[in-house]
Amino acid sequence: MKLISKNKIDLVITDPPFAINFKAKKANYNRTQSRVIEGYNEILPENYYDFTLQWMSEIFRILKDSGSMYVFSGWNNLKDILTVIDDVGFTVVNHIIWKYQFGVVTKNKYVTSHYHCLYVCKNPKKRKFYPFSRFSKNAKSDKGSSLHYKDKEDVWEIKREYWTGEEKTPTKLPLEIIEKILNYSSKKNDIIFDPFLGSGQVAVVSKMNERQFCGFEIVSDYYKFAKKRLKNNIYRFKKN
Repeated sequence: MKLISKNKIDLVITDPPFAINFKAKKANYNRTQSRVIEGYNEILPENYYDFTLQWMSEIFRILKDSGSMYVFSGWNNLKDILTVIDDVGFTVVNHIIWKYQFGVVTKNKYVTSHYHCLYVCKNPKKRKFYPFSRFSKNAKSDKGSSLHYKDKEDVWEIKREYWTGEEKTPTKLPLEIIEKILNYSSKKNDIIFDPFLGSGQVAVVSKMNERQFCGFEIVSDYYKFAKKRLKNNIYRFKKN
């Protein structure tokens, strides 16, 4: 990120490493191990604050005053992310809950079936938001309720994507959730950035929605996979 000029990026969407000793090949969610690309890099929990401070400080530098960031996180290390947000100087706009269809089965505690999404900005007075980009102000559902109000509630019920029979990285944000963020917090040709590209999902969906995109990935095989998706304009690749 030090290669990027300050005040350059319009919007950041990212899902950083979990620091939970994540087993990338574990057959949760009925996935076939041979289709999961290896190389996931984990962060130690005791290093998570310093790790987060490093990358988030650079985000603050390269983000435009009018820009925003959406950071996805599980609950385990959420406290470190929230603390760094304050320490770096970001302002929290919303704390969004992403409710997905099911979590990992548990025996002696409640099932976690949601993810946190922290929507923050650099300058609250200059932050851009497009409230009627998905539904007009007067749009109604078949039952007469406000569509734009429902869409902007801070609990999002969006299903995970399970790429059955396709090549994949261990985790990815659903296309639907990225498109929703792009619509509300960016316009065509804005620069979208993800410092942890993984499969390239943020870049791919940004390209599909006529945004410019930029990001980094340290795992060579993930980078090659993302580059192949972008070069060929293909969302999913069948595993041979």
